[in-house]
This record gives sequence, C-alpha cells and structure tokens, in this order.
Amino acid sequence: MPRFRRTDRINEQLREEISLLVRDQVRDPRVSLATITAVQTSPELDHAKVYFTALGTDDERKELLAGLRSAAPFIRKALGQRLHMRRIPELHFEQDRVLEEAQRIEQLLREALPHDRLTETPPDSSLAPKDDSED
Repeated sequence: MPRFRRTDRINEQLREEISLLVRDQVRDPRVSLATITAVQTSPELDHAKVYFTALGTDDERKELLAGLRSAAPFIRKALGQRLHMRRIPELHFEQDRVLEEAQRIEQLLREALPHDRLTETPPDSSLAPKDDSED
C-alpha cells in the first residue's frame, strides 16, 4: 500500500475546501465558472499554489484570476475556520495549463504524422491468435 506524505493529504483537503468555498461562499460573479483542479503546498506549508481551469476567452480568464486573487484573503480566513491546522498557507492562484498543453502537443503530432498513420493501423500478423489444431 503506497504511503502518502502529509502534504499530499493537505493538498487534497485544501483543494476540496477551496472548491466548496468558491462555489458556495465567494460572492464575486467573476469566479463563478472556476474549477479548482489542484493545490500544491510548499514543504513548510506557508504557501500554496492553487490551480484552476475555466471556460471562456483569455480576457474572461484574466478577470477570473483577478477575482480569485481578490477573494484570497476571504478564502484563507474561511479555511482557518474550517480546518484544524496551525497555519493556513498563503494562497497563490494560477491557471492550470495542462489541458492546453496536451491539446497543443496533439495538434503538433497531427501535423507531423501523415493522416493515414493516425486513422488506420495495419493488422499485425504476429499478434493474431495461433491455431494449434493444424499440427
């Protein structure tokens, strides 16, 4: 059974709580479409990067980021009331770009590989089941 470090458990707890707070208690309309995807705390638990995704244009995502940053003190205070931690980390919001990077890589692969190789895979005779009854 894998052993989880304390920071992994704290990261997941913070992600869940921040998601609930953003959804239910933050009144700023700019943050209504945010989805909190991950939290990474420093080993000392004094800082936490909070990653989010959102649909919309770049301008809408910039507004959402501004809304999250302005709500950070409220969220941190609410976390202090909900969680039994000696110190609540300072929150730093960043856009999660994993999906965008995956789409960019997929597009590059489509451009680099011929169309035939992506859509058709020739049958491999070495993978076909062998018929032992012909012996």
